[in-house]
Order: sequence, then C-alpha cells, then structure tokens
Amino acid sequence: MKKLPILLLALVLNSIAVLRAADLKRVDDFQPAAAKANSVLTIPDWEQTPEAVEADMKNAIAGANASLDQIAAQDLGKVTFKSTIVALDDLGYQAESAANKAEIIKQTNTSEAMRNAAENAIKVFQDWAVGVEYREDVYKAMKAFADTQPKLTGEDKKLFDETMRDYRRAGLDLPPDQRKEVEQLRKDLSKLGTDFDTDIVNAKAPVVFSKAELDGVPESFFASPGVKTGDDAYTVMANVTFQYITVEENAKSEATRKKLYIIHDSLAKDTNAPVLNQMLALRNKIALRLGYKSWDDYQTEIKMAKTGAGAKKYINDLITGIQPKFSAEVATLQKMKAADTHDPKAQLGTWDWRYYSNQLNKQKYAVDKEALRNFFPFQRVLEGMFRIYQDIFGLKFDQITPPFKWINDLQLYVVTDSASGEPLGLFYLDMFPREGKFNHFAEFEIVGGKLLPDGKYQRPTAALLCNFPPASGDKPSLMTHTDVETLFHEFGHALHEITTRAKYGRFAGTHVPRDFVEAPSQMLQNWVWDKQVLDTFAADYRDPSKKIPAETIQKMNDAKFANAGTFYRRQFALASLDLAMHDVHPEDAPYDCVAISNPIMEKVFLPIDPSTTVVTYFGHMNGYDAGYYGYAWADAIAADMATVFEKAQGRYLDRSAGLKLRREIYEQGDARDVSLSIEKFLGRNQSVVPFLKKIGVKTQDKKEKPAGPSQEAR
Repeated sequence: MKKLPILLLALVLNSIAVLRAADLKRVDDFQPAAAKANSVLTIPDWEQTPEAVEADMKNAIAGANASLDQIAAQDLGKVTFKSTIVALDDLGYQAESAANKAEIIKQTNTSEAMRNAAENAIKVFQDWAVGVEYREDVYKAMKAFADTQPKLTGEDKKLFDETMRDYRRAGLDLPPDQRKEVEQLRKDLSKLGTDFDTDIVNAKAPVVFSKAELDGVPESFFASPGVKTGDDAYTVMANVTFQYITVEENAKSEATRKKLYIIHDSLAKDTNAPVLNQMLALRNKIALRLGYKSWDDYQTEIKMAKTGAGAKKYINDLITGIQPKFSAEVATLQKMKAADTHDPKAQLGTWDWRYYSNQLNKQKYAVDKEALRNFFPFQRVLEGMFRIYQDIFGLKFDQITPPFKWINDLQLYVVTDSASGEPLGLFYLDMFPREGKFNHFAEFEIVGGKLLPDGKYQRPTAALLCNFPPASGDKPSLMTHTDVETLFHEFGHALHEITTRAKYGRFAGTHVPRDFVEAPSQMLQNWVWDKQVLDTFAADYRDPSKKIPAETIQKMNDAKFANAGTFYRRQFALASLDLAMHDVHPEDAPYDCVAISNPIMEKVFLPIDPSTTVVTYFGHMNGYDAGYYGYAWADAIAADMATVFEKAQGRYLDRSAGLKLRREIYEQGDARDVSLSIEKFLGRNQSVVPFLKKIGVKTQDKKEKPAGPSQEAR
C-alpha cells in the first residue's frame, strides 16, 4: 500500500477525528444497560459561576446536616446499624461528592474567580467535615449502637470497627474541653493544608536563558509553546515539570542546571515555609493531645506499617541496603563530571544527577531519551494503553460527548464490562498544561462507588489531570518514556476507582491504606519496559511501521537498573525527611521544616544548595504527611504482584492474570483487609525479595532483608 505524505495524512486524520467527534455516543445511550444492572451512571452537573460553586457546597452541607440531625434524634433504645453507621457513610459520601467536584474546578477551571470560589468551598467543606466527628449527639447514637455489641461480619463489621476507631482518633473519649481543643486544631490544620496546596499551584517561576546557556537541550523543546520569548531569549518555567526535567537532563552547562534547580527547589519558599511550620506544630499538638508520641505514630496506625517506628525501620533498612549500589553509581557519575569539567575533585550535586544519568544512558547504553520520544506520540500511546487495559481487564472504553467542557480538548469515556455490557463508570482526561491548572500528574475521584439506600449501585466517575508535553510546530505531542510510564500508572488508579464493587463509599476504589494505594499502579509501570507490550503501540510517528528495536529495549532496562540506586535513594531521602519532620518533637519547641529536611536530603542523597527549600514545593506534605514512605512500601508490594503476570502464559498481556487483579484487588478496594486481597491475588504469602532484586539490594542472607510488607514483618 502506498503511504500518504505526512501533511496529507495529517489532514485526513484530522477530518476523521472531526467526523468521529460528531458521531460520539452520549451517556444516555448507556443508561438502559445501567438500569438493567441496577446501577447509576452519573455525569456531574458542573457549576458555571463562582456563586453557584459556593451555593452547591452550602446545599450539600445543609443536606448532610439534616441527615446528622436525623441520626441524633433517634430513640437511643432503637438504633440500628443502618440508622447509625450506614447513615453516616451515606451522608458523608454525598457531601464528599460535592467536595470532589469543587476540587476538580479548583484544579482545572480556566477562570481564576472559579478556582478561588472552589478553593473557598473546599475550606468550608473541610471545616465541616472535621466538625462532624465532634457532634456529641450523633456520637451518642453511634455509641448506643456499639453498646448493643452487634454481631456483624465482613464489610459491615469493618465499617463499624473503623467508624468507632475514627471517633476514638478524633478524641471523643477525651474530656469536653480537650476534645474541643483537638477539633479546633484539626480545623486550623485543614485550612492551612488548603493554603499549602494553593501556594504550590500558584508558584510561577519563569527563568530566561540564552540559546547558549541551554546548549544540549533538544531543538524540539525550543519549539514548545511560550518558550521563545525574544531575540536569543528562551523562557523555561521551573514550575512546569516537563520543562524543568528536560533542561536538567540535557543542559550541558552546570551553571544553567544549578540555577534552574535552585529556583525549582525553592518554589513557594516565602509562602509555604511558615505555613508548613505551622502545620507541623498543629499535627504534633494534635497527636500529643490524642495520646500518641508523634504524628507519624498517629498517621501510620491506620496503615499497613501500623507504627512510625515500623515505617522508619523499613526506610532506614532500604537506605542501608542500597548503599553499595548507590555509592557505585555516584562514583560513576562523578567520574563523568570530573572528565567533563577537567576537575578530578568535582563533586556530584543534586543539580547534576539527572544530566549525568542521561549522559550515561546515551554513552554506555545508547539510550537517547529524546530520540525515543518519536515512538510515543500521545494519542497513539493513549489508544494503545486503552487496548491493552481493555483486553486484560475485560473492559470496553467508549468516548462520549461531555455535556460540559472546561477546556476544548477535554475527553470523556464510559467504561463497560466487555462480557456483560454493564456500565462500570466514567473518566475524564485533561492531559496538557495551562495557566492555573494542577501542575503534576494525578487521578482524582469525582463520584465514588457506593451501594445507594435504594439498592442501586452508584458507578464511579474519575478524572486524570496530567501535564504531558503539548504539540509543537508540526509535531504532535511526543512523550518521553517516563511520561508513558506515568500515564500507565495514573490510569491504573482510574481503573482501581471505576471497577470497584465495595458496598460502602468509605471502602470503594482507591479508598485503601495510603501505603498500599500506589501498589497496583506501580505494578502497571512494568508494562512499558516490555517489548511484547511496547510493540502493540510504540511506533515512530513519522513511519508507523518502525518499532523500537529489541536491543534498545534491553538497553533501556539495563540503564534503568544501572540508575536504580540513585533513583531510589532520592525516594528514600524524601521518605526519611518526611518521617523526621513528623517524629517525636517537644510541644513548645518551634519547627523549622527546612532545617530538618535539608540535612537529611544531603546526607541520604546528594549535596544540595543550602538556599533551597525542597519541602516548600513538596506537595506530598499535605495528604501524604508521614506517609511518603508508602511509595517504597507499595513498590515492594507492586514488585511482588508483578510476578503473577511474569509467570503467566501471556505475561503482561495475560487476561487471566488481569481478571484476577481486577477481581481480587480493584473490585475489593478496602472492603476487606488489603493484606488478604494481596495474598489472594498472589496465591501465597507476600515477599519483599522481588523488590530488593529490582533495586539491586543483595538478598543472599535473609537477615539482610529490610522489614516491610512481607509475611515476616507483619
């Protein structure tokens, strides 16, 4: 068959896309199947004005308060599981759905007024949500039911146990004055957390360089929208992740790399350093009032680690275990810098590791990240991922017309079970950066899964908010291999969200312990390192018949292992500083988050510039506080879970293994203990050995293995 010229081909494909958009289905086309399955498929009504955003939250809270009043007004001698524990889950779910919607508006809307209104609505919700646990009249009804010593099983028992546990953790067992103090502290903390997140989103850092200062940066970067801003003036946004990493990985000039690194790692310095110090003080005070030694003990109690000491031991053991590999890698990169700078005493800094790792990939492993981008045009990767996940998980994705678009290129899909046709949920895709938008990569729940009071099941709606490189000039959006890995990861969260079968909103989808939630998605990152998988979608956009050669993929894997010590040691440094900031601390002693974290970053990872304040732009400090260790914890589970696919007949494309993952992990959510779900999927006890092997830690002696998410450690 004769190939079409590139320009003509682009025009044809564009016309096909226009026709396809006109022929898209609507959500109503799936409602009969939803009704047949006794489920509810919902596209949210998106508010169009700031006043409507605030009114929606006000109405949601008013409805929830009416339900709380109803719980409290019961005859305490006639309370039931449904009228107390389940009723609380019901009303919390409804209010949280309004908050989820406000969060999407805050993170995506093109109007600053809308984003501000949504932020205010979220603060109102969080203040209300904290207060719910301190309604003594409601607690009396819960306690009255608990006093009946109900005989519950399964998910019902788990909901009861954890609801009553939450009341204890909120301080309901404390004297009234102390309880009131904890309530106020938590409300203050919640507001500060929202401010911390907003300061990160609002942190803008345009840095102007000359072409010479950016020598080594690929030409495609200079064609990116907004980069060329004058004669020999190129503006790099330090707060835009792909721009920052592209320069750090490729700029030959150490001065350029260091300048950009200092600005990036000092983002939100003036605003968030005092905010985070206040947050740390409030967290510590709350933990002490509730009878815990530290905030990390409070946070880990409800996770797999169970204690701060358990989390710290796991990370410290990994730091020690990976030391030989890390030292060897740093020595190699340092030699490269010494040769490069003609300085035998040259030291590797934090601003150097991305560049020299990339140079090592090119020189020793012949892996050119920029050249690889030609094999990963965004739309082709997206559609290829869709085909893989649809096949192995027994799903079908249909693009539909969104009734409302907050941006022109917003996409919306319905997910159905491929065998039964049952609609399972919806997901939005908002994939490219813009002013005012959430500036990282994440999956957000909008509508969670839940069995509704009328017996119907509410199917979930989720959103992926990402910041992949946009199209530039005559080139489509071309992803790095890391971008592809990120897409496979984040979409895994969406599938976890959408395929849930948990009865209660509290346990549905990704509502699992924080040190497990990343594991299923981390496991899916393995897919993009496998030739069998890559051959299904990775092709040169200029010549789709051209695939990535097998030897290149092998070299990519070799390079990944060669850099594993450096990559993971940085992860362990971040986990370590997070736990240190939330460790035992005298109540009246002030906090200096930078003074705590910077020395750890330097000791565990690489020399830093002392003016930097990496924690002020470290978004995980709100939400993953005393929990960043969970990435490494979950990574061990992910490596273990991946062995199920690796041993399957079809490896990563094996449908039986995919369906088992869907049934035993995704559908379960937290409806049962996740350790049980993991072991049902594995068909055996957990092991940390696959993870240690993956990161280059020797495991000949069992005593060398760090304690963690394994059978021995529980």
